[in-house]
Order: sequence, then structure tokens, then C-alpha cells
Amino acid sequence: MKLSSSELKSFLDEKYDLYNRETFIETDPIQIPKAFSKKEDIEIAAFLAATIAWGQRPTIIKNAKKLMQWMDEAPHDFIMNAENSDLDIFAEFKHRTFNGEDAIFFIQALQNIYKNHGGLESVFSKPALIGGDAKDAIKNFRETFFSIDHPQRTEKHVSNVLKKSSAKRMNMFLRWMVRNDKRSVDFGIWKSISPTDLYLPLDVHTGRVGRKLGLLNRKQNDWPAVNEITRSLRQLDPNDPVKYDFALFGLGIFEKF
Repeated sequence: MKLSSSELKSFLDEKYDLYNRETFIETDPIQIPKAFSKKEDIEIAAFLAATIAWGQRPTIIKNAKKLMQWMDEAPHDFIMNAENSDLDIFAEFKHRTFNGEDAIFFIQALQNIYKNHGGLESVFSKPALIGGDAKDAIKNFRETFFSIDHPQRTEKHVSNVLKKSSAKRMNMFLRWMVRNDKRSVDFGIWKSISPTDLYLPLDVHTGRVGRKLGLLNRKQNDWPAVNEITRSLRQLDPNDPVKYDFALFGLGIFEKF
């Protein structure tokens, strides 16, 4: 599909407007953090929901709700006060290849981050203070997350952008936290990272649509592809390039474009 730059922008703006509305939440894992109002509860719930956001969406939502129930529907309070015996129930958790051992370590790592590193926003936004972008934020977060003793197997559940991972779930989590367009979907509760510096959460759907629209040439869905498609989207809206995630995802999932 060959559109001029202005035609492409108006087409994608129209689709962004269509899909970036409250009805989007009903079928999306973002509904998990939407159950909370406290900043720390939102970001912890969002991080855990984004972590397991692959596979069938009803299953993702069901399993993320289970995590929230086991954290007494108060994730920040649980993270701050949980003792080892409180974590035993998480040994039963399973979502695809993310198992109980992974779940228990994730809670321990979040405990370390909230008790010793100022919380998730503080860790992710550190690179922004020295001119970094979302790629640097993900890299810094991963280093901090695994700075305590951890099972080797769990490393695969946090994207490594240095190994060219597309970091789809991390970029989605950052979109949720950073973007604020008053449309009731993304939260916009992190002010320390700019929407300008975000990258598209690239997956099989957004990649396919992006290639059809000429936004992406690279065949693999890896970090160089994320970089390429985000660069294309920045030409359409330099201040808020990843708003087009709604358009590309909606075209792929709902319209089978």
C-alpha cells in the first residue's frame, strides 16, 4: 500500500483516534493496572501484567488477575512487606514459560527496587537524566533488576536490548506509564521520561502492518526493526510517535489489515 507521507499520517491519525479510547481497555492487559489509583500500585500491576503479555489475551488477563489476588489487591504494600513465607503461593504460578520460580524472583527483585533504588520510575528514568532514551532505560532497568542473586532461567523474561531483543513488552509498559494524551487509556504518570523518547512495542501484528504501509523494511522483529519503524513514526509525529501503536495494532488485530 503506497501512500504519500501526508496521506499516511491522516490514515494513521484516523485509526489512532478510532482505537485509542476506553473500549480498548476491555480486551487489553492494561485493564489490570486500571483497577488501581495509587501510583506505585499502578506501576507494579502494569509491570507484572506487561511481563506476561504474550499468548492469548484472555489468558494473560486471567493470570495477571491471579497475581494481583495473591498480592491481596495491594501490590505495593505486598512488595514492601512480604516475607519469604508470603511468597510460597507464587510457586504454583504458570503462564507459558514464566513459572513459579520466575514469579517469586520478580517479587524479590521488585522488593529490592522499591526498598533500595527508589522504585520503578526512578530506575527507568535514571538514563533520561543524562540524555538517554527508552533503550537506555530498559538496559539500566535490566541491570538493576538482576543485580541480586537470581535463577539463570529468569533472565529470559526481561528483554535484553544489547542482544537486539525487540523488548515489545517493556516498550508497551513504558508507553502505558509515560504517554498522557487525556484519552483514558495510557496512564501518563511518569513525567521523568518524555513520550518523544519512547519506542514502538513491535510485535507480529504491528510489524506486519508497518511493512505493508512502508514504515518498515527489515524482515526480523528485532531491535533494529524497532529503531527503524519508530524513526518512521517520528516523522509523522515527533512529539508522540508511539501513539501510532494503537493504529497499527488495531489495523492488525481488529481489521486483519
